Amino acid sequence: LLFFFFSRSSVKLVAPLGCFVSRQKHTLPDLPYDYAALEPHINAEIMQLHHSKHHATYVNNLNVAEEKYKEALAKGDVTTQVSLQPALKFNGGGHINHTIFWTNLSPNGGGEPKGELMEAIKRDFGSFANFKEKLTAVSVGVQGSGWGWLGYNKEQGRLQIAACANQDPLQGTTGLIPLLGIDVWEHAYYLQYKNVRPDYLKAIWNVINWENVSSRYVTCKK
Repeated sequence: LLFFFFSRSSVKLVAPLGCFVSRQKHTLPDLPYDYAALEPHINAEIMQLHHSKHHATYVNNLNVAEEKYKEALAKGDVTTQVSLQPALKFNGGGHINHTIFWTNLSPNGGGEPKGELMEAIKRDFGSFANFKEKLTAVSVGVQGSGWGWLGYNKEQGRLQIAACANQDPLQGTTGLIPLLGIDVWEHAYYLQYKNVRPDYLKAIWNVINWENVSSRYVTCKK
């Protein structure tokens, strides 16, 4: 039994290692708004550096790690495959998390969600105010770098708040489907809010894109 292995220029047959590999390089997604669009809550300098430098670095490093993994897979080099897992997790998580984060924000955001999402928030947290307080507290409490998340527990059919360290992706590490992520790495706020993370978290609620979060919720329930 042979498996197809795709390279840029050709299709090769390689010895079986249990998977079918086909991949295109990851790319940095465009923002759906200008860098200055979230001011005064998140300034343009932060957005430009965060998107064009930090997120771009995760994308580039992910592509490098996947290329090395592809080579190790073709050779049957399990040791190298295992050694690449931290880089895949960190850079892959950084790409996944930020791709969600940009769509979770909007210059027309803020306020409160409506419809099914609001009903679920009231059901699972008592009120929107309680939910906002809990997610803020979890995000403030992240030690070092990481993320605060609102996720959907598909098995239990309920919303759940969680924190992830560094760039650990929510679904890949907890099983929760990501709906709303709040980046609490210092690069997300330090230039504007210095070391006062609570001020940044207070401000970010003014640009949360509830239409996007609601759409994610409706989709993951199907």
